[in-house]
Amino acid sequence: MAEGLLGRILGGEAEKPEVEAPEALAGAEAFAAAVAARLSASDPEVARDTSAFLKEQTQLLKVQKEHLEDEHALRLAHLRNQLGEENVRRFGLRLRVGFQLFLALVATVIGVGGAVMLRDAFTSRSVVVEAFDAPLALAARGVTGKVVAGGVLDELNRLQAATKSSAAKRNLSNAWASEVKLAVPETGISLGEISRLLKARFGHDLHIDGDLVETPTGGLALTVRGDGVQSKTFTGAAGELNKLTTVAAEYVYAESQPALWATYLGNTGRNEDAIAFCRAAFARADKADRPYLLNTWAIALQNTGGSPREALELYRAALKRKPDFWVAYNNVMNALWGLGDEEGAWRAGEDLRKAAGGRPGRAPETYYQNWDVLTWNLGPFLDALVADADSNAGLGTAAGSPGPAIADVEARLHDPAAAELALQTTKADPKDPTIAAMTHFVRGRLAAEANDAGQAATEMEAFATAYTDPIVSSNIPGYNCWVGPAEEAAGHAGKADAALAAGGHFVDCYRFRGDILDHRGDWPGAQKAYADSVALAPDLPAGYYSWGVALARHGDLKGAETKLKDANQRGPHWADPLKAWGDVLAKLGQSKDALAKYDEALKYAPNWAALKEAREAAAKHAA
Repeated sequence: MAEGLLGRILGGEAEKPEVEAPEALAGAEAFAAAVAARLSASDPEVARDTSAFLKEQTQLLKVQKEHLEDEHALRLAHLRNQLGEENVRRFGLRLRVGFQLFLALVATVIGVGGAVMLRDAFTSRSVVVEAFDAPLALAARGVTGKVVAGGVLDELNRLQAATKSSAAKRNLSNAWASEVKLAVPETGISLGEISRLLKARFGHDLHIDGDLVETPTGGLALTVRGDGVQSKTFTGAAGELNKLTTVAAEYVYAESQPALWATYLGNTGRNEDAIAFCRAAFARADKADRPYLLNTWAIALQNTGGSPREALELYRAALKRKPDFWVAYNNVMNALWGLGDEEGAWRAGEDLRKAAGGRPGRAPETYYQNWDVLTWNLGPFLDALVADADSNAGLGTAAGSPGPAIADVEARLHDPAAAELALQTTKADPKDPTIAAMTHFVRGRLAAEANDAGQAATEMEAFATAYTDPIVSSNIPGYNCWVGPAEEAAGHAGKADAALAAGGHFVDCYRFRGDILDHRGDWPGAQKAYADSVALAPDLPAGYYSWGVALARHGDLKGAETKLKDANQRGPHWADPLKAWGDVLAKLGQSKDALAKYDEALKYAPNWAALKEAREAAAKHAA
């Protein structure tokens, strides 16, 4: 029993001092005393030895307790240190990752910047004006190399801003513009200098420089030269520096941007100069510029009363060299229209739509303008005119000013207030005779719609006079046909006949002759004239419309409905056939159907007063 108990004590709890606590030590002493007391009854010596042993164990436990307490404190301190070190390592890791991300970002920015600079270098087509050389003697008068070069650059900017053209315009800049100075390490080269080096190696920039000197007679001699620009000297008096920079800039503009210079000549009324320049520059011009030179050449030819067929061939030659030259399609339409081939002009518009991949498509809407006028597609035409004017500082890219063209469309939409506003806000330009001509035309149409026959005839006669200018007649072929009905309404039968005889072979001339013959009581002759207008251009709506209105006047309502339906199919966005069709349906007692036609017409002419009145009347009968 005793050995078994002692063995259990020595081999059990006595070997696990790490779990002792102060209470355990006190219990151990009491337990030792109890064991010693019990053993002393059988063997006092064993009791003494056991008691001594147990005391030694108790002392050992005390030492272990103190050691554990000290070790616990050290462990806590060590854990705190480890936690601090872990936080430092975590912060360092975050800092390192952040720095690596920053380096990656910087590398990306540098890479993207380098790619952008390379792309800019390969695609750069700029005219860069370097500082000119000038003698120190002129510096006292404020004439330095930068001042001279700045004058040339200002004039180049003015010329380009005044050029209405679809040709790509070069960037214009000087070579001393401020730049961000980010030096490349150990080289001292800036990003701007790197960009210039890349453009010099891979780009297509033209660098212009020159010098200004005093002549022996006290005048000035300005010389300009550059990449691809032969040196040329211009001389003038001492006070004519502005004149010299102007002629020098014109020379540079013509040499560096031939297509735009040709357009500028045409825009400023210098059509003979434009023809001569295009002839001389075509062979030496870049292939990219040649279609534009041909196009400007043809326009100038038409503006000077030249052969329309020759102009047509030039337009077609431009298209052959540049199949996506959208403006040339529009000009082909104009030339065919001027030749009296309105059906051919309509087909050219269809060719444009197919080549552009549909409408809307790749071709800008403004280049459908001739097709839109022929088909009375007035809403899209008006939107394209306004958008083109807004995106080109009010100038537009057409040969004539957009203001009168907008007024013409508004008048055709039966919105006299909008038409008059467009005329009043058109800026006068003595170099553009179409402005005065179209102003008379629009006001004549507005007077006719207001039943002021006398004023309409007066305005149309003024228009007819302006129409003798080839610039006017080539831009708006067939418009002179409208003079005839205005003269007839004013009681000027002879003038009406003369106007239509001079008008030519156009749908409007034929249909207006039908209206005049009908007014004079020649119904068979009128019907033949209407049939001729339809036969001349079977895909255009105007002939069918006038014929249908005439049939309605003669009581043939079913025949009128058929012709008006034909007109609507060929000009689905033209309000006039829809209103006339509604009028016919109203006479047939089909008020609801008439109301539907009036509502459809209002989509395309929302401010037409007569249309609104007819709609109100039909609504009352349909109720």
